[in-house]
Amino acid sequence: MTCPICHIRKEKRFCLALHDRICPQCCGEQREVTLECPSECPYLQQARQHEKPRDFGGKLPEEMFPSVEITQDFLHRNEPLIGGLLQTLLRLAVADRQLIDRELLGALTAMARSYQTLVSSGLVYQEASANPAQLAIIDVFRRSIDEFRAVEQQHLGYTALRDSDVLKGLVFIIRLATLHTSGRPLSRAFIDGLQEHFPQAGAAGEANAATGSRIILP
Repeated sequence: MTCPICHIRKEKRFCLALHDRICPQCCGEQREVTLECPSECPYLQQARQHEKPRDFGGKLPEEMFPSVEITQDFLHRNEPLIGGLLQTLLRLAVADRQLIDRELLGALTAMARSYQTLVSSGLVYQEASANPAQLAIIDVFRRSIDEFRAVEQQHLGYTALRDSDVLKGLVFIIRLATLHTSGRPLSRAFIDGLQEHFPQAGAAGEANAATGSRIILP
């Protein structure tokens, strides 16, 4: 039997995306490019073990907001914010098994640009290029940030979280995701990596999804 993708080489691997057997070359070339590979695919997992974080030569590209400075002190002081944003991300991934790194990055980038404009000029700006799926992700993150501020107001009597802090938190996650995604169109490397490191957050997200609860910051 020949591979159903190339119709040339012999099929040798069972593809969980196609539920059919394909050749190793097509598996490697089309993995997370045209094939929506599930996270449990052993060939995908094996390939990720040999992938290294992307290297940009010490200079951050524009999509990683190089003008935004993020220090260790900022990360230490804003650990609850960063942790809350990551948990929101994980719960989004649990609620939508089709969510990919590129879609998430698009939403976070649009949101970060909006906050960058707000911080620099005070103007409320929304990226017109964001698609409906990205807008839905942005809405979840905005509600989470609003709830974070509400908790601060309740416990402190005032809101300490600044818009500039939110911007830096978003940019930190954008940089993290950009470094750890494979760069392939359908990659979930960053999302899957977070779920492996924080399985408890994923389990909590499944419970919320099962009960129909909204995704919120803890």
